[in-house]
Amino acid sequence: MDPVTDNRAPEPLTDYAQRLTHRVRAIDRRRPLLWDLPFTGFWVTAALIDYTGGGWRNNAHQIDVPGWLLLTLSLGLSVPLLWRRTHPGAALAVMAPFALANSWTGAALQAALLQLVLVYHLALRRPLRDLWWATALVIGPVLLSAFRHGEGTWDQQIGSHLMSITVAVLIGVTVRTRRTYTEALEDRAGRLEIERDQQAQLATAAERARIAREMHDIIGHNLSVITGLADGGRYAAAKSPERATQALDAIATTSRQALTELRRLLDVLREEEKQQADLTPQPGLTDLDPLLDGVRSAGLPVSTTTHGSPSLPPGRQLTVYRVIQEALTNTLKHGGPDATARIELSYEERAAVTVTITDTGTGSATDGTSRGGRGLPGMRERTALYGGTLEAGPRPHPEQGWRVRLRLPEESPQ
Repeated sequence: MDPVTDNRAPEPLTDYAQRLTHRVRAIDRRRPLLWDLPFTGFWVTAALIDYTGGGWRNNAHQIDVPGWLLLTLSLGLSVPLLWRRTHPGAALAVMAPFALANSWTGAALQAALLQLVLVYHLALRRPLRDLWWATALVIGPVLLSAFRHGEGTWDQQIGSHLMSITVAVLIGVTVRTRRTYTEALEDRAGRLEIERDQQAQLATAAERARIAREMHDIIGHNLSVITGLADGGRYAAAKSPERATQALDAIATTSRQALTELRRLLDVLREEEKQQADLTPQPGLTDLDPLLDGVRSAGLPVSTTTHGSPSLPPGRQLTVYRVIQEALTNTLKHGGPDATARIELSYEERAAVTVTITDTGTGSATDGTSRGGRGLPGMRERTALYGGTLEAGPRPHPEQGWRVRLRLPEESPQ
């Protein structure tokens, strides 16, 4: 089975062992002496038992070694283990004189083998180049013993010790490699978790930006239309009650449209939370006529010219619709009482489209930021989703008014 897709829960015993191992390691990192003292005490006790029990005589080359010297050698070859993890090189250097004395006197205490523990820790924690001098420190007493006492062949004594050193080094390198690999996996898991959180934050920010754009387009446009109708109805109330009634009817219709679009947006958000589906029942090209009727009823004459036949996917239709809506809303806000607007749509092959919205407004705005507010950044974000361009600014002199030009290129073939 593929280990990547295997989501089985660990066995209870394995999970318990892992948790217990993590706890022990955490305690060891905080209080290393809790492990170092018992470990060192065990081997010191073993060395002293070998000395007091006379077991050392079975391997000794000379059995008339003074007792005080045997005690000193036993402690000197075992006590330095206390620093095996923090200073393994220094501990091995401290052991070296005792190991030489052990070989010179012929006591041949088995505690000398504890040097292999320090070789293991050197391979585990230090650069491998340090093993050369460590090997020399361990082999030196062996050569001295073979030269002085001459029991056994040289290749037997040196070969067996070299084999022991090699095994200690291989164990240290293996544990070191495994530890490095585990740390790399933990680091990768940590970075993946951070990246996942960042992706979630980016997705949340993008969703908030999308909602802000939709809310701005819906509320900003419809409130501008309602404001224009209310102002017109107020002026017409005294002279032409029928016109005032028409304005109120248009306000009611526009309000209902705004509420419908808001409900549609909120329904989409709810369905996306439940199903994670890309459901976007947003306005398209078929909704342009109701949009233009509402703008005209608010007092802004709008004319349209269309070239080609529209064949745009829903996303591009929404972009075209929102750009036209925002441009007309800005004209209603800033164009003045006698402004007019003109829309020219040019449809091309493979969903390419060019939209130009011009007006003859006499508003005081002279740059994109003051004219568009938050609307222009929203239009540019929508346009950038399809690799298009958006130009917005005053019309060239001597013409007056404002021009917005949207260009969406052809769709890339899938």
